[in-house]
Amino acid sequence: MDHDALLARILRAVDVTAYQTPTASAPADQREALDEIGRDIRRGHGDPAVLRARIEALEAAGRIDRVRALSALGVLAASPQVADHALALRLAGEQELAAYELDRSQGGGRLSADLASVERHRGVAFFLAGQIEAALDHFIRALEHERTPENTGNVLATMLRLGELEEAETILARIRRAQPSPFVLALEHAIDTDPDLAALRSPEAS
Repeated sequence: MDHDALLARILRAVDVTAYQTPTASAPADQREALDEIGRDIRRGHGDPAVLRARIEALEAAGRIDRVRALSALGVLAASPQVADHALALRLAGEQELAAYELDRSQGGGRLSADLASVERHRGVAFFLAGQIEAALDHFIRALEHERTPENTGNVLATMLRLGELEEAETILARIRRAQPSPFVLALEHAIDTDPDLAALRSPEAS
């Protein structure tokens, strides 16, 4: 892995001033249905086949679009109940095609956020499969598409898993100096609560 090139990509992304403040990335009219499914997946509630059918039914009823349905199916595929990382990657590919099709047919300026979601799914699948360097590449792509605390946290956590503590601290220091307070506060909250980011906590918080 070319560490210098990866670090340069990350620093280019975090140096852009137009960071988004933390928001739920799904369209507002689809968020309730997605939150309900997401909670059940995270809690391990229900048979995966039943959850899959519910996601497909929500799409058929028009409560979520094809991009969101494929995203939810990808989360389910990567979840501990299923743990099918190859399926999660295949669904991410289908989600990417659906995102481009939705952008062509409807526009709306959501393409970057949708592509960031695709890259997050790919990053998670590779991470869970133990391919950490590949996961980092996809998490950086997500950050390049959509500069949010969530995407930044994924990059930092993966760097820590690779033993790149000094580089992660360099990036965090750059963000603390340059980015808006809501963004920094959201990232600091993630550091304080996410075990994967514990190495970045200040001594006072430890």
